[in-house]
Amino acid sequence: QVRLVESGGGLVQAGGSLRLSCAASGRTVSIGAMGWFRQALGKEREFVATINWSGSSTDYTDSVKGRFTISRDNVKHTVFLQMNSLKPEDTAAYYCAASRGLGQSSWPSSYDYWGQGTQVTVSS
Repeated sequence: QVRLVESGGGLVQAGGSLRLSCAASGRTVSIGAMGWFRQALGKEREFVATINWSGSSTDYTDSVKGRFTISRDNVKHTVFLQMNSLKPEDTAAYYCAASRGLGQSSWPSSYDYWGQGTQVTVSS
């Protein structure tokens, strides 16, 4: 089993930055691609960013391209989401996810493990 724990959320003004971290523990050898998703109040969970096992390939939803960067440290079993130029519409609970597959994916069904989420609130 794999456990994912997110951190780094908080309250920030529009235009500010936050860096989310997601630390994996347990059977980390089974982790391949990783991703970040978010869910705003009253809305469905949506894809934000994904990174393949080696970190050589990433993908983002259009609304965060150029502002967010996903990266990973496979030695420390941690994935990061650097969020710059934050907007009020980025306000949501952010969830880390890990897949047993190696390739990146924007589909929630591709992921086998999920964290508990960390809240990001951007004030205008």
